[in-house]
Amino acid sequence: MKSAWDDSGCNNPAGPLIPSPLPLFPLSTVLFPGGVLPLRIFEVRYLDLIGQCQREGKPFGVVALHQGTEVRRAGAPAEEFLQVGTLAHLRDVERPQPGLINIVCDAGARFRIEGARQLPHGLWMADVQAIPDDAAVPVPDDLSEVATALEQLLDSWRARAIPEDQWPLRAPWRWDDCGWLANRWCELLPLPLAVKQQLMELDNPLVRLELVGDLLARHGQA
Repeated sequence: MKSAWDDSGCNNPAGPLIPSPLPLFPLSTVLFPGGVLPLRIFEVRYLDLIGQCQREGKPFGVVALHQGTEVRRAGAPAEEFLQVGTLAHLRDVERPQPGLINIVCDAGARFRIEGARQLPHGLWMADVQAIPDDAAVPVPDDLSEVATALEQLLDSWRARAIPEDQWPLRAPWRWDDCGWLANRWCELLPLPLAVKQQLMELDNPLVRLELVGDLLARHGQA
């Protein structure tokens, strides 16, 4: 069977290689690079997608919905999504019963949508442009408490004997990397989707971490 997408695509010389056109999975969440995404798949359009990704070893793109629902329903508003998303690479795939797939994905590079179309069975495909990965910027001394607060949170999970495979964060821990640290807090903080999207799109990891530090300070966490 011919693949719905190929490798001819969109590659930013300064950034990662991304297949284009890229299959999209619109969700009511923002996926940050370096994060972990568990999903329960039961719609036919996504069952087919996950099978193809698994066979071909390719990622799909996660984009945040601003209209419509994750599951298609009769009479629901048409799906509309934001134009910057994040790659999701399959890590674990389980098929507990026919018509159901449980997956865990690792979040990769960001991309910008240049054009999208919906296939007859409902899957979205997009022409995309890669966004360069965050530069490696060390955490400055005046933001070290942001790292300390996250380490303390992980220690509290250990003290409660919560297994690491149930944590919303996964190793490797990059405590001295502004982008990684900011992204993990962005995942954990109860921020509006629009705010999370703005933070994810920022191209300066130090600015992103400074904004996270301000949010934590307001809540007395750093």
